Amino acid sequence: MQSTDLGNRESGKLWHRKPSPAARDGIIVNIIHSTSDYLPKVLRFLNVAFDSSGDCLIAGDHQGNIYVFDLYGNRFNLVQRTAQACTALAFNLRRKSEFLVALADYSIKCFDTVTKELVSWMRGHESSVFSISVHASGRYAITTSSDTAQLWDLDTFQRKRKLNILQSVGIQKVFFLPLSNTILSCFKDNSIFAWECDTLSCRYQLPAPPESSSILYKVFAVTRDGRILAAGGKSNHLHLWCLEAKQLFRIIQMPARVRAIRHLEFLPDSFDAGSNQVLGVLSQDGIMRFVNIQTCKLLFEIGSLDEGISSSVISPHGRYIASIMENGSLNIYSVQALTQEINKPPPPLVKVIEDLPKSKLNSGDLKMKVTSGRVQRPARSRENRIQTRILKKDLTGSFENKENELSDGLNKKRLQILLKGYGEYPMKYRMFIWRSLLQLPENHTAFNSLEDKGVHVAFLNLQKKYPIKSRKLLRVLQRTLSALAHWSAIFSDTPYLPLLAFPFVKLFQNNQLICFEVVATLIINWCQHWFEYFPNPPINILSMIENVLAFHDKELLQHFIDHDITSQLYAWPLLETIFSEVLTREEWLKLFDNVFSNHPSFLLMTVVAYNICSRAPLLNCSLKDDFEYFFHHRNNLDISVVIKEVYRLMDTTPTDIHPDSMLHVFVALTKGQYPVFNQYPKFIVDYQTQERERIRNDELDYLRERQMVEDMQAEVDQQRVEDEAWYQKQELLRKAEETRRELLLQEEEKMVQQRQRLASVKRELKVKEMHLQDATRRRFLKLQQDQREMELRRLDDELERKNLIRNQEAVAKEMREDTDAYRRKVDLEEHMFHKLIETGQTQNQKTHKWQEAEEKDFHLKSEKKASALSDASRKWFLQKEINDALEHAEHPYTKGVPRYQNGQVVSTCLSRTSQLNDISEADSSTCPSFSQRRIQWDTTERDLMERVRNLRQRLTVQARNRCQTPHLLVT
Repeated sequence: MQSTDLGNRESGKLWHRKPSPAARDGIIVNIIHSTSDYLPKVLRFLNVAFDSSGDCLIAGDHQGNIYVFDLYGNRFNLVQRTAQACTALAFNLRRKSEFLVALADYSIKCFDTVTKELVSWMRGHESSVFSISVHASGRYAITTSSDTAQLWDLDTFQRKRKLNILQSVGIQKVFFLPLSNTILSCFKDNSIFAWECDTLSCRYQLPAPPESSSILYKVFAVTRDGRILAAGGKSNHLHLWCLEAKQLFRIIQMPARVRAIRHLEFLPDSFDAGSNQVLGVLSQDGIMRFVNIQTCKLLFEIGSLDEGISSSVISPHGRYIASIMENGSLNIYSVQALTQEINKPPPPLVKVIEDLPKSKLNSGDLKMKVTSGRVQRPARSRENRIQTRILKKDLTGSFENKENELSDGLNKKRLQILLKGYGEYPMKYRMFIWRSLLQLPENHTAFNSLEDKGVHVAFLNLQKKYPIKSRKLLRVLQRTLSALAHWSAIFSDTPYLPLLAFPFVKLFQNNQLICFEVVATLIINWCQHWFEYFPNPPINILSMIENVLAFHDKELLQHFIDHDITSQLYAWPLLETIFSEVLTREEWLKLFDNVFSNHPSFLLMTVVAYNICSRAPLLNCSLKDDFEYFFHHRNNLDISVVIKEVYRLMDTTPTDIHPDSMLHVFVALTKGQYPVFNQYPKFIVDYQTQERERIRNDELDYLRERQMVEDMQAEVDQQRVEDEAWYQKQELLRKAEETRRELLLQEEEKMVQQRQRLASVKRELKVKEMHLQDATRRRFLKLQQDQREMELRRLDDELERKNLIRNQEAVAKEMREDTDAYRRKVDLEEHMFHKLIETGQTQNQKTHKWQEAEEKDFHLKSEKKASALSDASRKWFLQKEINDALEHAEHPYTKGVPRYQNGQVVSTCLSRTSQLNDISEADSSTCPSFSQRRIQWDTTERDLMERVRNLRQRLTVQARNRCQTPHLLVT
């Protein structure tokens, strides 16, 4: 026994050498999980579950570590750390990489083993979940706790239904029956109810067990076909219920050492068609005993008193048993090592026809010995070989001729000779020869009646499963399959029928009648006994092939057995596709030339020959996937060699294992009406037909209800959308109203602030206006004062000017008077002088002339000086007036430049007048000319003063218009 410690590793190998479990205990590997901390401890495994393939399982410990163990790939991986103990596991969902785990916090989580991510989280239980049952389709799951059971939809991970019961009753277990839509609920009061999954309507209730053997049921188990229910509890009695008859049909008493039963589980068998016969019973002593419920024989047991088993799970194909031991470790057992009573093919029902002794053979005594039983492998010596196929000509000549004569005038023997000579029929005449060999009746009326029934419900969605590009080919295939299904009900449930019929549909797609009759003839003759174990593969036919292969190539069969390859893998794929997957069109036609020309056993021998001719590549294969790929894909194989090998096998195979001893000879279809085909378990087909009809009706009801629900949901959604839109509109209106109210409040606040600011601005403007008015008033008063001062100054100037003129006139008048006086004096003196001169005229004439010349010269100089002084005075006065006017224009509202003091002007004028007076007094002879000039100067001065005044006024007006700005008063 190998032991593997997971430790702190997240992945690794389960074993490092190929396991070889001993027959004593059958343990493949013992798995423990210990920590490498300071104080190492063992982490106990609590739950384990297999996937649908049976080669992979998951296990969870009490710290929430969940591992995936791949027994086929010899690997383990840590896929999740939940940090809390798991109470239940399920690993057979629709999506193969997902699993369900129930945790200690009463929740159920779905994880993905590939991505290691959380897929969904389901809540709803109020106590610990101890059981998870998954529907066969993988779509639904039932989780069970002590107070309730809940049905979940694994597509949406939403809870569909909830089973509530009284607390006083309690739930023992709620689970799906295999391969059905029935839910079985078992309660603590021993009541067992069956419910319909879709409607949850009660289908039936099992009656109470007899009082003589009444026990409180604790554990339950159901066979794979869902027909038998095993129940046990605190007793050594087992109750077996037949769910079809709804009655208790057997009570099994376990050994006396068994006082209570802790777990029950059926052991699957590959050849029992789901009606499991071996039941595993785990008792209180930790030992799991496997018993046959038909013979009540103890087959084997696992576990011991020292190493007891806490719980166990069996793989779906029945090869492995995973047991959690009481010490917390995980043991993987090999069922094949524990017992040889499981997965054994049933004894084939072969009829052996023995020849009579030669001395007793005559034409009138035809006796045959027919025996039935298990086929015994013949010895190699030729003496013991029974020759059953070779009959004397004189005994069977008439029968042979009758059999070989075909309806179209052809002879089957001649066709076989032609076939062996050329290896195949001519392409041009192949279809004609096939129709002759198969003796097709061409029942047009019968076929039309089948075709008029329309497309069968089983093939309405054929294009989804078989997406064929050619619509015509798909339509012909659909019609052919529908006609077969209307002919016999079993063909509506045969999953491989499209694969079987497709090559012939492709050949005869232009003649659907011939196509249907060829397929029907093939089914009646070359598919004999295929449907006796329906819906399972034909185990009897596969056993024939295995026996023939064991006789002719034991090494190849042993290689298949060593790698766990059954006839369902190396023979059934070739039969259900009639070699169409592994051969080309020409090879397939060549093969069926020989198949239709020989006994129906030729097809089975072809399977054996194909394996024998491919033994070299098959012996090199070791993986199951490689074998599956080999028998589903074309290989490099010469079909002529295979056909030769088939003929060799037909001739050299012993009679006791030869398939022709179990298969009847060729039988053609009857004319007029097709024969009844009922070579199948009618109750299964009828049950499936009823179930399908019920399911179809349920689906129609479901579709109608779903349509109603969808309509209601659409109305509800529309109403919800409308309500949501109305509420959104109301919410928008409310928000808009609130927003507007807030805006109004803000605007009111702003208005208040603006009013306050406006009031303050008004106050400021009022103050400014008052200040401005006051300033304007003061300025206006100042301007009036200045104007009055200017007027006063002007008046003063005018008075001064008038005074100056008056003074000048007075001075001029005085000067005139002085001049007149001086003139009179001069005239007097001149007169006197003339008188004197007259006396001294002669003496003083030159002197007189000289003085006169000097006086003139003096008067001219005086006039020039006076004129220069007067011009300078006028220029100074004009310049002063111009400067005053410009200054007044630039500063119209400022105080004017102070006038020159009158005293200075007067003094200046007086000084100048005095000078003039001096000059006048100095020389009075120049007075007349000076008076004229003074008059001209006065006139010029007045004109200049007038111009200066006008210029000053004009400049003042312009300056006032230019500088004065309007003042706006804000109210």
